[in-house]
Order: sequence, then structure tokens, then C-alpha cells
Amino acid sequence: MTIAATPIDRRTPPASLIARDDSLIEAIRSKVDRGERLTLADGRALFETSDIWAVCDLADTVRRRLHGDTAFYNINRHLNYSNVCALSCKFCEFYRKDGQEGAYTRDLDYIRQQAREAVENGATEMHCVGGLHPKLPFSYYTDLVRTIRATALEMGSDLHVKAFTAVEVVHLAKIAKKYKLDDRAAGIRYVLSELKAAGLGSLPGGGAEVFDDRIHDEAYKGKIRSDVWMDVHRVAHELGLNTNATMLYGHIERRQERLVHLDMLRRAQDLALSRMGYADSGQPNQWGAEDTASGHLGAGDDPGMGAPVITLTRPGIPKPLDFADSSLTSHVSRLAASPAGYFQTIIPLPFFPDGCDLEHLPGPTGLENLRSLAIARLMLDNFPHVKAFWIMQTLPMAQLMLQCGADDIDGTVVWYDITKVGGSTTHQEVSVWSLTRAIREAGFKPVERDTLYRPIKREGKSWSLA
Repeated sequence: MTIAATPIDRRTPPASLIARDDSLIEAIRSKVDRGERLTLADGRALFETSDIWAVCDLADTVRRRLHGDTAFYNINRHLNYSNVCALSCKFCEFYRKDGQEGAYTRDLDYIRQQAREAVENGATEMHCVGGLHPKLPFSYYTDLVRTIRATALEMGSDLHVKAFTAVEVVHLAKIAKKYKLDDRAAGIRYVLSELKAAGLGSLPGGGAEVFDDRIHDEAYKGKIRSDVWMDVHRVAHELGLNTNATMLYGHIERRQERLVHLDMLRRAQDLALSRMGYADSGQPNQWGAEDTASGHLGAGDDPGMGAPVITLTRPGIPKPLDFADSSLTSHVSRLAASPAGYFQTIIPLPFFPDGCDLEHLPGPTGLENLRSLAIARLMLDNFPHVKAFWIMQTLPMAQLMLQCGADDIDGTVVWYDITKVGGSTTHQEVSVWSLTRAIREAGFKPVERDTLYRPIKREGKSWSLA
């Protein structure tokens, strides 16, 4: 006798699963309300729950606690100075080999013209990244920064230069013959000091991908590992440079590896904030049994280096930019030390398979993008900002992400050659009108910012700090 299978209603999960989800989410909600740090187990529950809207609602709670109804944008311009790269990362469709068709390297005349156009269009930021060119001298990069700054200053603009990922910085230390394996921080410090002297204002967050050796060896072998990436940002912070961080997800990584990536970032931020004078929150910052059992880090590899847990998402805790307010000294004890930088923003970046060696992979879905950004907001309790980078998320998705944890959608961009979504060309530009309209439609108040998240006062193409 054949027994017909009972049809499964896939529209809703089983009642037992709903009850389990509700219990887990409510326990996490209690932690969020108190501003407590979530564990990796909490992160797994947020990834696994069928109630994605509860996840987004929790992230929105944190986002509004930090920023109210404000959503940030800026007027910026991207410069990809060369697509020639010594690496061959499987997820990358941007790179070319020297002499290959489509390869380019911009000269200083081109860079000067781009800086001039940026100023003429009212930009406050020039964002510069490129491939690891095997032949360019170190002087090219200091000249690049110096040229942008000098051109802008001649035109009466204090254009901020945000340039060079951690991967590029290590490459520059090598071509400058300053990189030594037994003291890599010294070479990194030399490069960043020279670039800062030339006018570098901050570092972008690229090159992080996902911090995991398995993924590194399979998808981007030859690129720096997580400990070196962290070293670059730690040294930058010690030199007073603010930095940013990314996470490229939706390729060969697992969700657990995304959570470890986020946890490593927040431990590094604990160290940066403690150097700035933030006080201990009273929570322990040690690897739990589940973490040591997974073997993802050794005791000596903790990027927080024993720093105490410091959260910014507890009610009443000031953001780093609020340090100038003397009324907040009960929360922050200033250190008599040199200026210190910190991580400003996490930018979750979805993987796009088009044209790269991993193009057989589907990439993440829209719901996975929402969930991943919301979880980044919840796990990174000490990052002031979460960016929905509209170039890679699309502007309509960025609008929705503003309600799911993001407080920034980036800027006008103009030229962007690294990722081209939906058949886009290198010219990927959106107007201020479109950005502010998108923010208002999402229910938020648009605020123009500079690179350091200070509000901008603008009169046409002229601008100043508000």
C-alpha cells in the first residue's frame, strides 16, 4: 500500500519552531535593551530565526538609540588609480595584469583633474583605492595624496583624502622596502606616517573580506591575513587616523565565519576606544568555550589584546565625536596621550559573481542582505555607524536598510570601477537630490556629513563644518 506524503505548508514554520524563535529573540531583546554585548550564540540565533523582521526591528532599536531619525550621506568622488594588480582573487572582476587589455594606471595630470572636478562639484571627500601594482614606486602614492590635497587647497577646499586599504598599505611597505616579518608594524607605521604627512586623512575598510584562513586560502590566497589587516588599522588608530571596516559575504563563507569576523572587529574596536579613554563596561572580554572549541583564534591572536568590553549602544553612552562635550566626563575619562583613531563604520558588502572565478555561485539574496546588515548592527555594539553602500546594495535596498540598522547610505560616488551591479558602467553617480529623497522616503532626516561624520553646512558648492 502506498501512503501519500502529507503536503508541507511552507508559508509558515512549525508552531514549535515559532515558540523557540520567540523565546530566543526575547532573550536577545532583553540584552539589547540593556546594551549588553551579544554572544556568537546570539548571533547564530539571529541568523537562524524565521522571524527576520524581529531581527531588523532589534537593529532599528539600536540604530535609533544612536542616531534618532538622522540618516547620513556625503558628496564624494571615487578614484581608482590603477586596476593592475599582482593578486588574482577569485571573487574580483576588477583586476587586470600589467599589459593586459583594459589595464590602466592614472598619471598625476589625471589625478589633478579628478581632484579639480571633485572640488568644482562641492565634494568633501576623495576616496582612492586600486590594485597592487607591481611596478609603481612608493613615491607615486605620496604624490597622489599630495596632488589631491594641493589641488583642493589651491581652490579653497579642505577636501579629505580617504585612501588605500590595509592590503595596499602592506604592499606599499614592501615596495618601500620597509616591511619586515619580525616587525611588520614598523613598516606599516612608516608608510602611514609618510602618507599622513602628504595629506592622508583616513583609511577605507576594504580588503577585510572574511577573516578566516580556510576562506583566505580558497578565495584570495596571497592577500594579507586577518592579523596583518588588524595590524594596519591598529597602527592607523595609534597615529590618530580613523578607519572603516568591510565584510564581503555571500560567497564560500559560512554564517558562523561572518560572526567571528564581526567579533574580531569589535574586539579591535574595544582596544581603540579604550585608548581614547572609554571606561570599562564591566563585561568580560574573553573567548568563551564555544569559541576556543572552534579553534578560530589562539589566545595570543585576540585582536582586542585583552581590552575591556566597551559598548556604545548602551543608553547614554557618548559616541566618539561627542568627546568635546565636557558634560560627558562621567562616561569618558580622557587619556593624556597622543590623538587616537577608531573604526567609524562597518560596511557589509554582498558578493557579486559576475565575471569572476566564483561566478558559478549565486550570491546572497535580498533578505540575506537585510539580515546580514541588521546582525552587523547588533553585534558591533561599539561601532558608531553602519553603512548601506548603495552602489552594491542598490538605492532602493539602501532605503530599506535604513530601517534595519543602517544610518548611512554613502554619497554621490561618480566613478566606481570595482563592482558594477546590473550592467552598470564605471560611471555610477547619484545626485544629492536622489540621495536626500531616498532618505526622506524611508522616513528619516537627511544630514550631509564629512568623512569623519561631522555635519556639513553648505552654500552651493561651498561648505564648512556646521
